[in-house]
Amino acid sequence: MNLVVFTPEGELYNETLDYIVVSSKNNGEFAILDNHAPLISTIDVGYVKMVKDGDVVYSVIINGALENRDSTVNIIAQEAHVGLNKDSAMDHLNTVRKERLEENRRRTKDFLKAEQKLKENIKKAQASKQ
Repeated sequence: MNLVVFTPEGELYNETLDYIVVSSKNNGEFAILDNHAPLISTIDVGYVKMVKDGDVVYSVIINGALENRDSTVNIIAQEAHVGLNKDSAMDHLNTVRKERLEENRRRTKDFLKAEQKLKENIKKAQASKQ
């Protein structure tokens, strides 16, 4: 079976696997094997355990949708990160989220400074007209 994980940044993972185990906070845990019946599910906060030749890799998924059809599993996720275990994948996800939050704070601060400067310049321009 083939697994493809997509995020807004593009394709994160594309691999042929023996099977996967999907765990979701709201939907519980289930496995998908090759030639599994068609299936559609959501993944609110969870992970996908990916197994190939005895090797295991995890992908933490935040807000995703899963479709299994014709031995191909497609997952579209708001956020997803791959790690050798659930904890390392979650740590990576948390690090990226923290960096994004800091970047958003910096941009908001810069925007507010620029907005304040613009207001001051508008006041100066109006005062010079009088």
